[in-house]
Amino acid sequence: MTAIKHRLSHLFAIMGVLVLFFSSPIFGEDSNIQFKEVSSIVIMNSLQEEPKESFLRQLYTQLLFVPVWTDEESLSALGIELFSQIKEDKTLQEDTKLYQDALSLEEKASEVYTDEATVAQKVDLELKMSQLYGGYANYALYGSINWGAFQDRLHNLKVEDIGAAWVTYRPKFDAASLLENAVFGAGLKAMFEQAQPKDYGYKKLREALITYEEMARNGGWEHLSIKGTLKVDNVYAAVPALRERLRISDDYTGCDEDESTTFDDCLKKAVARFQKRHGLTAKGTVDAPTLAALNVPVEKRIEQIRLNLDRIKWLNERDAKRHIVINIPAFRLFFEEDKALRQEMRVITGTKKNPTPIFSNEVETIVLNPYWNVPKSIIQKEMIPKLLRNANAMKRERIEIHQGWEEDASAVNPASVNWSQYRYSKSMPYRFAQSPGKGNALGKLKFLFPNQFSVYMHDTPTKHLFSRDVRAFSHGCIRLSKPKELMETFASFNPTINLEKTEKILQGDKNAYLKLHNSVPIDVVYLTAYIDYDGVLQFRNDIYEYDKMQLLSYRKW
Repeated sequence: MTAIKHRLSHLFAIMGVLVLFFSSPIFGEDSNIQFKEVSSIVIMNSLQEEPKESFLRQLYTQLLFVPVWTDEESLSALGIELFSQIKEDKTLQEDTKLYQDALSLEEKASEVYTDEATVAQKVDLELKMSQLYGGYANYALYGSINWGAFQDRLHNLKVEDIGAAWVTYRPKFDAASLLENAVFGAGLKAMFEQAQPKDYGYKKLREALITYEEMARNGGWEHLSIKGTLKVDNVYAAVPALRERLRISDDYTGCDEDESTTFDDCLKKAVARFQKRHGLTAKGTVDAPTLAALNVPVEKRIEQIRLNLDRIKWLNERDAKRHIVINIPAFRLFFEEDKALRQEMRVITGTKKNPTPIFSNEVETIVLNPYWNVPKSIIQKEMIPKLLRNANAMKRERIEIHQGWEEDASAVNPASVNWSQYRYSKSMPYRFAQSPGKGNALGKLKFLFPNQFSVYMHDTPTKHLFSRDVRAFSHGCIRLSKPKELMETFASFNPTINLEKTEKILQGDKNAYLKLHNSVPIDVVYLTAYIDYDGVLQFRNDIYEYDKMQLLSYRKW
């Protein structure tokens, strides 16, 4: 009896909100209220045996078991919109099971409403459409990366003593909340549009995917066979094929039609444009790295674009006036203000053995003439071996050794310590600190954004490395090519920073901290395909092999 009362109570609660649902414009004025009421009861009964965590049970519990795709005489406006949304999504390939299931179910829906179908048959259609919606919503909102499998692969790198990390930020909508908003008048297409990421050039990268899909349908580009280096003003048999390859990818533009075999200035500019888009030195000559990039098939580029679109869905979407983005494969820092690029600079990031983590935080403090507190891993891997050979090795590098990590910890004579016992130990009772000044590994400036990885941005004495195309040289922190310019940018909206005073401090070796009144969100990202601030599609090499790892378990729809 108690169970029956509970069921009736639940049913009355549903009936009480039906008026609210049916007043939504999504149902229209001619909706059959009785059909909706009966269908709600059938749906509720049909899902009683479903596990509570099942998608359908959770979805319809949130929707109070009201049918959303079906009306008595036809599909609802939402139902029609669902099929339209899937068919018009140009990123969803037509040969996928998801797309084909949509076509089949649309045909079935047509049959249901042509025949004298029962309420049970319409509810069956309703539930099948919800399953279709669930699959499509997962594709559109979450993408195809299996993040669990990828995190497992990162964890397994610890066996090789590689501490890799990638922090994800869940998309703001899930399938149920998006549909709930659509039901109450927003509409399905509008909600999927609203759910799309607004940052990191997502929309234009999506457009680039559609363009590259069209290139693939037209045959892509031919593999180029070139020996040696191609230079301007010389004649090569491969020039017409090179010209055509660059024309297809829209790099050879603004030039007259030319079928000659001369490597002319217009072709040189096209090659330079291509090189710049691929993170190569834009010399305009075709060397081995340029040829390798030219010969990446269009299908691989499509795969790369898709992968990065899916990564953007799991990045931290910002709604701030200012925003710093560091893209590891591009080795660049981008400072945005009001969504426009204010400042850009080259950076050096972690090596493959010491990868810079992917995560978000806020820059809160600038340190002038910083101490370098050496991480335990560097002490054990690099400094203890030096001390075992020469007890005075740290003195030459101006590194002080202290008994403990407290600020007032006493100095230690390195010759008095048996360093071999700490070579592989889990703890390190000694603090190694390089004093400020010339030769300090952090240079003259450090930018702090507190995080679990002890990663920060800093100056560096090794300026010559910024001229390299590939700049993965650090132990995980981010070295800046223009740290002083970045500090000046912070000073422009932090009135507490006095540039005259800071300049005097920087001329000496005194350590000082500048707390920022206006902090700035910072996101360290890993995008091997992205749109730059001029709207140009960029590709970069997979320096940490994260593309490769994620593609191993990439979902097929």
